[in-house]
Amino acid sequence: MLSERRLEVLRAIVQDYVGTEEPVGSKALTERHSLGVSPATVRNDMAALEDEGFIAQPHTSAGRIPTDKGYRLFVDKLTAVKPMTAPERRAIQNFLEGAVDLDDVVGRTVRLLAQLTRQVAVVQYPSLTRSTVRHVELLALAPARLMLVLITDTGRVEQRMIDCPAPFGEASLADLRARLNARVAGRRFTDVPQLVQDLPEAFETEDRGTVSTVLSTLLETLVEETEERLMIGGTANLTRFGHDFPLTIRPVLEALEEQVVLLKLLGEVGDSGMAVRIGHENAHEGLNSTSVVSVGYGSGGEAVAKLGVVGPTRMDYPGTMGAVRAVARYVGQILAES
Repeated sequence: MLSERRLEVLRAIVQDYVGTEEPVGSKALTERHSLGVSPATVRNDMAALEDEGFIAQPHTSAGRIPTDKGYRLFVDKLTAVKPMTAPERRAIQNFLEGAVDLDDVVGRTVRLLAQLTRQVAVVQYPSLTRSTVRHVELLALAPARLMLVLITDTGRVEQRMIDCPAPFGEASLADLRARLNARVAGRRFTDVPQLVQDLPEAFETEDRGTVSTVLSTLLETLVEETEERLMIGGTANLTRFGHDFPLTIRPVLEALEEQVVLLKLLGEVGDSGMAVRIGHENAHEGLNSTSVVSVGYGSGGEAVAKLGVVGPTRMDYPGTMGAVRAVARYVGQILAES
């Protein structure tokens, strides 16, 4: 365990390196920070931090920079994230409240996160498997052709065309619509299969084929892998940090193009807490020079998806974590009110 004094020295090194982009020396530390000890003591503390792998000397200069291990300890020992100012909070709320539908909410969230953090923003669409049904609409397009519209509690809308095995009358359609919503409205998607399995038996024999086809389409919509959608923005921000990537920025950009990689980066949806993965903690090799800050968002206290940012390990962690958390909270409120 590091002593509190050495932890203070590490905090000062991280703060200075993030702010100046220059390796930090003991003289600069004692001038900029009230550490309460002599430069010689700071030098000794820095030597100990280097021996333990928390800081490193990038070249022969006297300065040191944090390692992945140093950033990890800095984040783990954060007593508070940087709060958003009142004007910032109002700006976030006003910007997000202007959204007209779920796509607009996600698009605005990506742009906002990228602007606030000056990093790459990634926002996952709400997962259907963690949503509840708000309403199921059935529309007749032709005697034997229907449109199924599924509306979730998160504002997501899914549409499917259905070719029926036989013509389906308006009275039967209204009956199916009413019975279906009576069973599934307000219920979790994972409960729907059990709730509708005996529904065809409530209809005349000639209509049961169509009812079964509608139910099959509904259930297929719940399990389709295409539900794992996300939006990314602010990739151009990475060009500001070219010197933070040891070799080239190309592996980072290539990794960001792979949706599966990004979904793994954000983590499991069920874990709604703040997660910070630093450098080599990211399994994908192309992202070993980056850090990922992510958190769950949703309505009613349960996460339905994740959002976060990707940037260099030389990141303003308290500010980035504060921005990510604040945006997630407002997105959750908007989904709850939508």
